[in-house]
Amino acid sequence: MLRYTLVNMPKKFKGENSKASEARARKAAVQHAAQAKREQELEDEYWKDEDKHVQKKQQRKDEKEKKKNELLERKQQLKQLHDEEMSALPGKASARPSKLTRAQVEANVKKMEEASKAAKKEEDLTHIEKPLEENVNVIQVEGVEARSVEDAIAALSTNDTETVERHPERRVKAAYAAYEEENLPRLKQENPNMRLSQLKQMLKKDWQKSPQNPLNQRSLAYNAKAS
Repeated sequence: MLRYTLVNMPKKFKGENSKASEARARKAAVQHAAQAKREQELEDEYWKDEDKHVQKKQQRKDEKEKKKNELLERKQQLKQLHDEEMSALPGKASARPSKLTRAQVEANVKKMEEASKAAKKEEDLTHIEKPLEENVNVIQVEGVEARSVEDAIAALSTNDTETVERHPERRVKAAYAAYEEENLPRLKQENPNMRLSQLKQMLKKDWQKSPQNPLNQRSLAYNAKAS
């Protein structure tokens, strides 16, 4: 009788399921892409406020340049008109046309003077409306260089008192610009995760209570006199 000997055959090695592996890889890729997108959105949101300030600043600069070019073109047109009238004077032989031309020239000269006055007024207005530059180390206050809040207020204080009272907004703007230049870097360092608009809101609140604010200085001086 034949006997059969059972031999334990090794179990077949089962490798990792390729479909499950591919599914996990796809899931990880989707998660990674979503995380990268979120980080990019946060970064874009962080810089959005800064971009708005830059765009507004560039827009004001373009408008000022446009006004300047229009003013220059107007002056050139008036000069050309005046030159044409002056060149026409020697060609007139009769007395009556000569008188008429002289009257025209005088009228044109008057127009030029009026246009020059209007242009000067427009230039002065443009200078007053010029926005304060951000992130500067030197501030011009009525022709005087000021490098801190104290310097700005001191420079303004040395001007004629009547002039300062006539334009109090200049004093406040100059003092705030110096205050911002001095304290904004500190706030950025203390709050690195805050946006620029949030930092400026915080700075504005501090400014309203700061003794460096000229408006607060007036209140302090008034209270001191009252007491």
